[in-house]
Amino acid sequence: MAQQHEAGDGAPSLDQARRQLSRYGLAADPQAILVAARLMTAGARLGQAAEAHFARFGLSTGRYRLLADLEDHGGEKSPSRLATSLGVSRATVTGLVDGLERDGLVARRPSIEDGRGNVVVLTARGAQRLRDMAPEHFERMQAMVDGLSVEERAVFLDLLARVVEGISALTED
Repeated sequence: MAQQHEAGDGAPSLDQARRQLSRYGLAADPQAILVAARLMTAGARLGQAAEAHFARFGLSTGRYRLLADLEDHGGEKSPSRLATSLGVSRATVTGLVDGLERDGLVARRPSIEDGRGNVVVLTARGAQRLRDMAPEHFERMQAMVDGLSVEERAVFLDLLARVVEGISALTED
């Protein structure tokens, strides 16, 4: 049987989930509620930690993701394709690109394929920022999951993919 670790960091407990469900007269599975609540708590903490992590490199999580996406796609991409791949709005991409462009990490140029549109291009300075931060960034990423064995990480990736599929339950009408 899998060990159930207590969060000990203000995250909800199984007893709290049971009490809340009982209080409202609901028949939901307390363990399912606990898993979802802990995941939401972990997501919030991870988001805060990621912002602190990327700030040490003069970036935000969004700016890093945009730079990495450009690098992974040959150094240029349209704003609409960036928005789709990053899962954000065009307005968010515009804001990210504006800041990165001010810092000289990306540039805009007219699209060769579509003369009416622009593409975002990773500059040499942007590529260098990614190279400079890579050793520390990836070392810290690995350290974050070092408590899991290779097998546990494989199971976690599978479980995480299945949970991500269920996220729409929070946003569906």
